[in-house]
Amino acid sequence: MNIKIQGGRVIDPAQQLDQVTDLYISEGKIAGIGNAPEGFNAEQTIDATGQVVSPGFVDLCAHVREPGYTIKGTLATETQAALAGGVTTLVTPPTTNPVVDTTAVAELILERCEDLGKAKVLPMGALTKGLSGQQLAPMHALASSGCIAFTNAREPVANSLVLMRCLEYAATHDLLVQFQPQDASLTAGGHMHEDTTSTRLGLNGIPEAAETIEVARCLTLVEQTGVRAHFGQLSCERSVRMVMEARERGLNVSADVAIHHLLLTDENVNGFNSAFHLIPPLRSQLDRAGLRQALISGGIQALCSDHQPHEAAAKDAPFAATEPGMTGLETLLPLSLMLVDQGLMELPQLLEKLTSQPAQILGLESGTLQTGAAADICLFDPDASWTLTEEDSFSKGKNTPFMGFTLKGQVTHTLVDGKLVFQR
Repeated sequence: MNIKIQGGRVIDPAQQLDQVTDLYISEGKIAGIGNAPEGFNAEQTIDATGQVVSPGFVDLCAHVREPGYTIKGTLATETQAALAGGVTTLVTPPTTNPVVDTTAVAELILERCEDLGKAKVLPMGALTKGLSGQQLAPMHALASSGCIAFTNAREPVANSLVLMRCLEYAATHDLLVQFQPQDASLTAGGHMHEDTTSTRLGLNGIPEAAETIEVARCLTLVEQTGVRAHFGQLSCERSVRMVMEARERGLNVSADVAIHHLLLTDENVNGFNSAFHLIPPLRSQLDRAGLRQALISGGIQALCSDHQPHEAAAKDAPFAATEPGMTGLETLLPLSLMLVDQGLMELPQLLEKLTSQPAQILGLESGTLQTGAAADICLFDPDASWTLTEEDSFSKGKNTPFMGFTLKGQVTHTLVDGKLVFQR
């Protein structure tokens, strides 16, 4: 179908484009910007006056829970939530049941998503079989079946020799490895950041060293093996600084941060609200300030939602007995826009962290509105105020501390491969 998106503020950081103009779509691709291609006849026109037209967002970490944990979320519900949040491509960890350590599970996820016809889901494969940290998973076969990267998620690979062999294998086949760094022995039994707040509340703390020690170990092995590596959902300023220094030394490493770590701190846990029970935990104000500075300076390349839907029972218990994580696909945009409202960055700079840079990390050609690119597009009203309610939330999980909050910035249309798949 030929679609014309008319009169919107078209922002494409990949082209350094920011102007009010028209966008033309044909056969699922971007056909032109500004002037209509020769012979173009629009079968549908979308009025984007007063709205921003950007590439669809690329989310580097969003748990969809299927297969295995459908009480928390399904591919159908979570991809619908993604579209409502402007996310057209999301990367999901291998922490399903069964784990994504066989080609059958990877292909099951991809085939199910193709049948749904909603957001694009790119599974990450397990770095070790069963995420047990003992034996290499068949990474090359998993990559051939569609796995975009490999990770052991937050499950430990305690034996450094095993981890080095995994990285050597990945480097040989030019596969991307993602780390979600935490030292299991320092994290065990902890429920929030270790500081004065945890002491006052009587909750076991998780020190910064639980992350920074593992970042240091992984960077050492990355330098040894030459693997392409990404550090996901960092929470400590020192962790980011180490990754930045490694990049300066020429290592092929990148990093992202979950949006809530740029907005919240450990002090938000004061009321024992289990919605703030997260792993990695909310850190100190100094860590938040360091993460923000790294985002502005380019030390952090991407923003993600770290979307983790849970059923109500998983959060309905004393703080320490609840499961960590919060939903984030539908709030990724409005929470990110808070950084613009606070004057920390300009809108095009923010959108770069949500579109072209995460796509570049994954080696994808998406995240851009260049002519010939797939027409994965998000339209949003940056000034629209709305209230997040359980009734209007598309995710199966309702576990977010922002439930009931009035947010600013709302997605109105989402297109995937030139098809209008969401309209508010």
